[in-house]
Amino acid sequence: MNPANTINSTHIIMGAAAGLLLGGLLTYGLGDQHSVYAPVMYLVNLLASVFIALLKMILVPLVFCAIAVGVAQLSGSANMQATWRTTIVFFASTSFIAVCIGLIGVNLVKPGEGIDPAALQGVALPEAAQNSMQLGDFVSTLLVNTFANPISAMANGNIVAVAVFAIFVGVAIIQQGKQLGQLHTLLEQALALFMHILQWIMRLAPIGIGALLCKLIAGATAALLLSLAKFIMLVIALTLLHGLVVLPFILWLLTKRSPIDLFKKFRLPMITAFSTSSSSATLPVTLHTLENVFAVRPAVAKFVAPLGSQINMDGTAMYEAIAALFVAQLFGIDLTLGQQGIVVVMAMVAAVGAPGIPSAGMVTMVMVLQSVGLPVEAIGLLLPIDRLLDAFRTAVNVEGDIVGSLVVDHLIGPDTIKDEA
Repeated sequence: MNPANTINSTHIIMGAAAGLLLGGLLTYGLGDQHSVYAPVMYLVNLLASVFIALLKMILVPLVFCAIAVGVAQLSGSANMQATWRTTIVFFASTSFIAVCIGLIGVNLVKPGEGIDPAALQGVALPEAAQNSMQLGDFVSTLLVNTFANPISAMANGNIVAVAVFAIFVGVAIIQQGKQLGQLHTLLEQALALFMHILQWIMRLAPIGIGALLCKLIAGATAALLLSLAKFIMLVIALTLLHGLVVLPFILWLLTKRSPIDLFKKFRLPMITAFSTSSSSATLPVTLHTLENVFAVRPAVAKFVAPLGSQINMDGTAMYEAIAALFVAQLFGIDLTLGQQGIVVVMAMVAAVGAPGIPSAGMVTMVMVLQSVGLPVEAIGLLLPIDRLLDAFRTAVNVEGDIVGSLVVDHLIGPDTIKDEA
């Protein structure tokens, strides 16, 4: 376990608690007519706005490099082709199932319905999103925005177009192989650079999340707080459903391995993932467990698990799909079946671009919201509660890497991939 991540989690909890206390004191203790209220809320709004602005600042370069590198990592030697193809099919299938479970759950429970628009003060609703577009207009607008000039898309914050261009770059690197080896290395170095900058920003998370919580408590109605509570419970329930039922069932179906055996042996990486909220920080523990506890071949474990920590994010994909529909419900926007299909695709793509560090999935949440014309500013409502939910979804992300490794190790014959000496 990385001590830095543990300290960061403690600081975030302390910041969140301080934000809740301050928001409660200002609203229910002093009242908005007190002389202290206005200057303190000005400072709180400023801190919250700066924190969200910093996340938006790093969004475009981080998403581009993460997706391009993630796709490019799929290349391999001839005896690896069957392995990575099986791995990608498994990862894509479980992510698709997770997103569909999330969409079904949020459509049934509807945690965001019945909120007075006045309760969403401070969150702007673009005029384009106020009315549902006809399917034809929506598709044509989506395609135009998706295949936009990449430089223009980066400058305008069109994350969907940036993600699509990154996929093209990653595929081109795979096809060109060694000829673009230096570009692949450069992108990996750029990703490491932007991840480092993101870590700087996340050090401000206790202050930023505390300010956002204070702002939320000070301006939210009881109905909005209840809606957020329903959203939290729904996300946790569906995430546990995927982790405790769906993934173990898939494992049993494909390998006949007992789910009880899985639960007994994966405790250490699950505890590490939950406490750090980082699949990357959990990776050494995941690899140790796969090789020494589950007896997965080292070559399989060292390929599937690291790749999974970058692109296999079942919990994140599910969360971003649920959150997108929750935001739409809050603003009274009726997403058509086609738009919900776009949410499915973009949640899976966004999960690929979500770095394996605490709360980084919120950075790519912008991409999912943009894809169906939802207000990006709504992440201000989600950020304060993200840290708790991040722990659950990271644990499921890591479980998906473990189950994927076990499935690939079972399906791929011993002659397909050579173990390292």
